[in-house]
Amino acid sequence: MTDTRILGIEGTAWAASAAVFDAARDDVFIESDAYQPESGGIHPREAAEHMHEAVPRVVERALEYARETHDGPASEPPVDAVAFSRGPGLGPCLRVVGTAARALSQALSVPLVGVNHMVAHLEIGRHTSGFDAPVCLNASGANAHLLAYRNGRYRVLGETMDTGVGNAIDKFTRHVGWSHPGGPKVEEAAKEGDYVDLPYVVKGMDFSFSGIMSAAKQAYDDGVPVEDVCYSLQENIFGMLTEVSERALSLTGSDELVLGGGVGQNDRLREMLGEMCAQRGAEFHAPEPRFLRDNAGMIAVLGAKMYDAGDTLALEDSRVDPDFRPDQVAVTWRSDEPDLAAGRGAADAGDQQVRGAEALVDLEPAAGRVTKRREAKTYRHPELDDRLRRERTTLEARLTSLARREGVPTPVLSDIDPHESRLELEYVGERDLRAALTAAGVRDVGRHLARLHRAGFVHGDPTTRNVRVDGDRTYLIDFGLGYHTDHAEDYAMDLHVFDQSLVGTADDPEPLREAVRAGYREVGEERVLERLRAVEGRGRYQSDA
Repeated sequence: MTDTRILGIEGTAWAASAAVFDAARDDVFIESDAYQPESGGIHPREAAEHMHEAVPRVVERALEYARETHDGPASEPPVDAVAFSRGPGLGPCLRVVGTAARALSQALSVPLVGVNHMVAHLEIGRHTSGFDAPVCLNASGANAHLLAYRNGRYRVLGETMDTGVGNAIDKFTRHVGWSHPGGPKVEEAAKEGDYVDLPYVVKGMDFSFSGIMSAAKQAYDDGVPVEDVCYSLQENIFGMLTEVSERALSLTGSDELVLGGGVGQNDRLREMLGEMCAQRGAEFHAPEPRFLRDNAGMIAVLGAKMYDAGDTLALEDSRVDPDFRPDQVAVTWRSDEPDLAAGRGAADAGDQQVRGAEALVDLEPAAGRVTKRREAKTYRHPELDDRLRRERTTLEARLTSLARREGVPTPVLSDIDPHESRLELEYVGERDLRAALTAAGVRDVGRHLARLHRAGFVHGDPTTRNVRVDGDRTYLIDFGLGYHTDHAEDYAMDLHVFDQSLVGTADDPEPLREAVRAGYREVGEERVLERLRAVEGRGRYQSDA
């Protein structure tokens, strides 16, 4: 960007906002007017009525600023383009913003730029951090997901499988009787709380909040002090988000993490992510709070990048999209930039020690031995961390051996110390599948997962880093997130986790995605693949309430 000036308009759910971004000075002016419901959560009709009233006010103030700071002739428009949040979001709100943006574009005789709201959360973090190729955790009202750039798009590495993180917290606070928004109230109450046990659900880089919210409501109803429930909600929910972020860093080989979304204003979440990155030698950046909550500043900044890349919209193509997923966006403004180094960090015969998402792994190829030690995670509450490391170590030992009995190649276990969270295993394979992706290897993984499912359990974290390759032979490793189940939904999620890892690490993932399904079909049940299609159809980007 050089001297580009962009007017941005945001209005996906609750915040009517307009901004002016001056690229030459790297200056962002933001004017916002947030909708505040009298009770409960966001009501789409009321939010749209607020947009009707507030958008003209915030836009006029932003235009005043643009005119006051414009160095060119008065006859020229004070901005080069109008950028607007095209989606995802609440349809009635988006339509108000879209109408305003079209009218301004015509009145000022400047182009339109349609911005994906969730990609804007990522790009404002990349812009303010100066990072090259970060993984992004977006934690907002209706959404929570992990994104990384590869092959011209931002790929979804992991996401919530039910509700967004902010909405999940709001459901609890409405149950308690607190007004919207609930996040700041939970954060304040948690300062006086003690830890109580609540569910913790991580499936590869995906996660779920429905179980923990039901348990939190029940705990409150049973008389557990609300401060204790709030404290434990934060420890578990943010622990889950931090863990999957570390898994994404491990998978991609990135050493940069940025945070986006309104929930990112929470001090405890930022503290956890910072500790995790420090522990693994990565860099972490959270933008200032005005860029974390819904705001037009991030729309204007990304709009400027898109405008400079020639990525504008004709009026007839400017319809809003309430279900606009971030992985549908062609990232034109990064066309000359490298992907994440997907092979970096992969274990091969020359490595002596490998840092995974959970453990330090000492490799002794000559001795045919691997020693794996699950590290204590300082970001997690000690009681939760001790339980998870002990349980996962025991599960890994049990399911690794069980998988071998079902005909799936796995390392032979020689020693286990659950108190030290340590395993000693056979050294298998020459490298991670991530560094040697082939259709044949991926097809093998499909067959292996089908055998596990036929035996009544899942791997839990089947990524391209948790498959080892030796010639034509593939081995499954790291069963620590596995569990016994007879539900097709769980089997489909196992396949979904592997599928996402292919999208995040393969140059051309589509043939590989077909190969894993073909392999699964040879051994497994078609009903699981049907359920997988249902899982893939669950877009969590309907709104950002």
